Amino acid sequence: MTKDRITMTQRGYDKLVETLHFLKTTKREEISENMGRAIEDGDLRESAAYDEARMQQSENEARISELERQLERAMIIEEDTTGGAGLGAKVRVRDAKGKEHHFELVGTYEVDVLKGKISDASPIGKALAGRRAGEKVTVQLPKGSAEFEILSVDYQ
Repeated sequence: MTKDRITMTQRGYDKLVETLHFLKTTKREEISENMGRAIEDGDLRESAAYDEARMQQSENEARISELERQLERAMIIEEDTTGGAGLGAKVRVRDAKGKEHHFELVGTYEVDVLKGKISDASPIGKALAGRRAGEKVTVQLPKGSAEFEILSVDYQ
């Protein structure tokens, strides 16, 4: 069975590696210390602290496994050198009402809407793909269509 590849930027890949390292070292040690304190406190059958530490350990190990699978399947996409918007691009647009929006096109596992990081597979991401400053795009959204003028595409 072939595993599906996960496209991401180099920055996204590096962030996953950093998070994985943190979970395997610092977080594991912290959980181990919490378990040790709970064990020292006595009866484990009725220890909420021990139960909490075990739950944290389980969640941490599950997250480690998830990140390892993502890294195994990762395919790093290089920047678009033609000047068009692609993975890793920071795109500044203006909507029909004149309001500016800033988006960074990222892979699915890097999405953080609150920080303006949108998936290249999202409706806006697809509409911006390959487009350059000065172009206008229409995006089909759940509440109807929206028009944007691309003000800049930057890969910094």
